[in-house]
Formats: sequence, structure tokens, C-alpha cells
Amino acid sequence: MWSDKESEIDFLNFNETAQSIKDLITEKDLMPISVGIFGDWGAGKSTILELTKKSLESDEQEYIQVHFDAWMFQGYDDAKAALLETIASKLIKQAESDKGLTQKAKEFAGRVDKIRLMGLLMDGGSALAGIPTGGGFQKIFGLLSDDEDDDIDAEDLKEAAQGVQDVAKKNKGLVKAKKAFSPPKEIKEFRKAYSALLEEFDKPLIVYVDNLDRCSPFNAISTLEAIRLFLFLPNTAFVIAADEDMIRLAVPEYHKGVSQRHQTDYLDKLIQIPVHVPRPGPVEIRAYLMMLIAQDHGVTKEQLESLRAALEESLKLSWKQSPITIDELLEVQDIENLPDLRGKFIVAEQLAPLLAESSNINGNPRIVKRLLNQVKMRRKTALRRGMQLDEKTITKLVIFERCLGTQATNKLYELIDQENGQPKILAELEDPKIEFSDIDLPEEWQADPDFIEQWSNLSPQFTEIDLTPAAYLSRESIPMGAVNSVMSGAAQKLVDALMKQKNRLSGVNTELLNITPKEEYMAVMDGLIENFKSIGDWSEMPIGIYGARLLALEDQKCRASFLTFLNNIPKHKWMSRIKKELEGIK
Repeated sequence: MWSDKESEIDFLNFNETAQSIKDLITEKDLMPISVGIFGDWGAGKSTILELTKKSLESDEQEYIQVHFDAWMFQGYDDAKAALLETIASKLIKQAESDKGLTQKAKEFAGRVDKIRLMGLLMDGGSALAGIPTGGGFQKIFGLLSDDEDDDIDAEDLKEAAQGVQDVAKKNKGLVKAKKAFSPPKEIKEFRKAYSALLEEFDKPLIVYVDNLDRCSPFNAISTLEAIRLFLFLPNTAFVIAADEDMIRLAVPEYHKGVSQRHQTDYLDKLIQIPVHVPRPGPVEIRAYLMMLIAQDHGVTKEQLESLRAALEESLKLSWKQSPITIDELLEVQDIENLPDLRGKFIVAEQLAPLLAESSNINGNPRIVKRLLNQVKMRRKTALRRGMQLDEKTITKLVIFERCLGTQATNKLYELIDQENGQPKILAELEDPKIEFSDIDLPEEWQADPDFIEQWSNLSPQFTEIDLTPAAYLSRESIPMGAVNSVMSGAAQKLVDALMKQKNRLSGVNTELLNITPKEEYMAVMDGLIENFKSIGDWSEMPIGIYGARLLALEDQKCRASFLTFLNNIPKHKWMSRIKKELEGIK
């Protein structure tokens, strides 16, 4: 099994991207700087962060590196405070060997405590305390640039400062009235103390912020608001990993009543240099699979590094020459059970184009890894039950499930049951004498004939194999849809939102749909259909049907799956309009 966490070993030639980020954040003339690593769920953002951090650790120049996992503080009372305190704690630890520096670091931490209290007042407690959460307070936290006074007027300051003093009187245990804060002054002093401390360290501070897109919208933007406190301060770099579409959608959740332009521009103003994670193609996925397989095969650390270096060099030159062959890759390796590894590499080579180009996978590294873990899990279950199933057979079926979804998979296993484990349709697909265009595919498979054709050519050929054990394993040992049930937070939110949709149109759900990776659309549709299966009375259109319709309009395979479901439930008048609309789309 392979861990789902970020990797410190580069399997996808992400070192090139990490090196580019390193070049940016180590260029003194560019500091202070903020870099955004943007990509979908599972694209490799966290791995790029780790590779960048690891690269800096071996650099001659010393850096203070802070890693902040925003998701870890999801339930924290104040997301702003969590980031500020993480940075302050790192600076105190960094100063341990110097008493004078330690004292200054502790003084800075004291400033953080004050800012933390202000953060608490402005977030969860502010509305209850009668303090304005927008307007003046938001502008006070805009005191973050050299021309900071330009956007603040006297009434803003008076209103916010009075709010803090009112709370101080009510909460004497937290804030004494005689020490009431002046927010503009405290923020300026905070920034001044931080700048002086960094000058004393004489080392750049690099802060890596990860998993913002796993947080609630409020906490995600709260963390970014805290980062604004450090913007334009010397010797500081922020590297922020996030799904930019999800962050943009979160802005109005935090800044109520903002304009569409503010929602669009928010990240652009915060992130100076965006870096988009490159999407892996067939060549990259081939290398990725080979590295995962070699790791699982049990090669030594030195052998794994040798394979990695050879594949990385091949990827760098892929623009002008063919990828390194399997035999070239293995010719100088003294690996135990080498023929077995070579056979696995051949399978990886066959799988790579399908995993890279199929719309429900799209080369997403996390999805690829989870598919392989699913294969491993089923293989172990098969061995415990005495089933003679190899990994190739299981892998081919798992890919079918992921790419065509529950309805098509149910049809495959139905045919396996009806035809004693050897469906005629599979024999036709694998027969070189029969033209693919002459084969009458089941309705449930017709949404993606290109995939079916590619998939049928994968090894092993099923013509002479009894697939009864494989079908049993998929349905009984591992719950149907297990592959598709592992989805991103965005996809899970989309399922919930679509199931609640009561009207034909929903602007909110359309936005959620747009930020959900397209390779997860079938997983979402499968989730919707599973929910619909619990409905007993179809005489009235249930809530959620319009949500499924919205998704079906966006994706051909989802449309086919939804129509198949509608065709197999009791017929009622309300269905006619929806079915006619979906069937009329070419």
C-alpha cells in the first residue's frame, strides 16, 4: 500500500517546479514575496511544497522554514492566531542559542498575543460584542502597506477602537480598560517588531501554507488575512498551496457583500507570482507508476534513487526524444526478482495512457495512487479467500469502475453473472476480427466508447477467464462504489448541495460544479444515484433531481448514467420533460 500524504521523493519530475519556486523565493531582490502553488485536489501541491523545503535545507544559505497546515487548525478558535503563533513559536525556538535574540523573539510573541486578541474580537466574538466585522475593522487590517493611511478615515478608526474598548470593559479578565488597544498602532508595532527581529536573525523566513482548500471558507480566508500582516515586510516569503477556484469562492463567505470583482481579484492581490501545478501526461504517469511499483517491489533506497534519476532525466528530455525503455531502465540494476518487476513495468506502460487521458482520472496523482491501493486491498482479500485473482485482472476491473461509474459497472457484473463469468460482449471486444464499430454496446457503456475500446485492449484479455470471483470480490468483499466514494472535499460538498437543489437553476451549485475537478463528476453522480435509491415513492419529483440534471447537463457520462437510472424506475409524468431535455443533447 502507498501512503496518501505528500512525498519527499519526486516521482513526477516536480523537482523542476520546486526549483523554479526556490529560485523565486531565494532571490534577495524579489523579497518580500508571495508565491501561490495552484492546482486541483490531489494534483501534487503538497509534494511540491515538500520538495521546495527539502531543496532549501541543502542550500548554503540558512533559512528559517515554517510549515503551516491550515487544515490541522480547522477547529481552532481563530485561524489568524494559529498562523501567527506558529511563526512566533518557530522564531523563539530559532533564537534559543542567543539570549538577546530570545528576548526580542519573546517580545514579538507578546505582540502576537495582542493581535491574537484582536483577531478573536473580530472573528467569532465580534458580532456578539457589537463590534463591526466589516467596514472599519476590515480597513484596519488593511494597514499593511507603505501607503497604509490612504484607505483609513477617522470614523473607521474611532468606530473600531471604541468597539475594542467596549469589549475591554465587559471582559476585564481578558483586557483591562486602561490598556485598551489602539488597533492601528498595535498592527504597526507588530510589523515594526517583526521587521527588527528578522533583521537581527539575518536569515530569510520562508512560510509554507498548505491545505487551505480543505478548510471551511471562513478559516481559509482568515488564514490569508493573517498572511496580509506580513506582506511587504523584509526578508519574508510565503509559499501558499491552494485550489484557487475554491479560495475565490470562499471570499464572499468571509467578506460579506463584496463585489464580484473583489472576489476575483482577492488572490491576485495577495499572491504576487502564481505557479500552476503541471498536469501529468502519459509519459509522466508511466514514470509515476514505475516508481510506485518499484517502491512496492521492495527495491533498496539506492536502487529507487537510481531509477528515479533515470526517469527524471528521461522526462526532462521528453520534448526531443522517446522515453527511456524498460530494458534501458533496468539494464544496470541488480534488483531481486528482476523479471517480476519487468513484467509489472510492462503493465504500467499499458495503463499509463488510460490513467492519464480518461476523463475520470486525468492523470491526477492522488486518484492514481488510490486506485492502486484499492487493487492492493482487493488482492489481499482475494488471497485470504483462496481466489485465484492476479493484480492485472483486479486492476483492469477497478479502472472500469472508476472511469464508467456504478451503472456501467453493475451492467458488467450482471453480464458476468448471466453468462457464467465469460460475457460474450468481452469476447467480441477482444476479437481482432470484429470491428469495434460493429459491436452493440450495452446502453450503460455507450457514454464513452473510446474508453471501452482502449480498456478492452488492456492486458489481461478476459476472453478465457472466468470473472465470477472478480465480480463477487468487487460487490461483496469491497462495497460497490468504494473507488468513487473516495473523493475530494469539493466533490463531497457538491453531492450534498445537489441533493438539496429544489429549482431548475442554482447559481451556487453552478459555482460548486465549476470548482469540482471534472474527473470526479462520475463519482458525484454515483453518490446522487445512491441517495435516490432510498426513495420509495416516485409519484412526485423528489428534491435533488434538478441537482442531478444540472450535473448531467455538464458531462456526457453523467448524463448517460442518470438517464439509465431514470429509465429503470417507475414512470411518472414529471420525468418526461427532464428525459426529453437530456436525450435531446448531442
